[in-house]
Amino acid sequence: MEGTYTAVVDRIEDGDIAVILIEEDGQVIEQLDIAADRLPEPAQTDGGVLSVTLEEGEIVSMEYQEEATRDRRESAQEKLDRLSERLSDREE
Repeated sequence: MEGTYTAVVDRIEDGDIAVILIEEDGQVIEQLDIAADRLPEPAQTDGGVLSVTLEEGEIVSMEYQEEATRDRRESAQEKLDRLSERLSDREE
């Protein structure tokens, strides 16, 4: 696998291993595990969005995408808020 892709930090396991989901056209196409300390500092949290360049299936560069991270988090929060509203409507 080679090229530049959008990637999302799915989770950090045991504070050491970052599970990165590589996306293409909005779909996850690969999962890579890397040392968490290789991530740019602002991306060292679940949901951080990166632009990654791969060569022979290995990450050779990463760039944190602040705006994309913010947009995804806001979108997720909006979905949770809508779901919460629907659940509270059922309880009444």
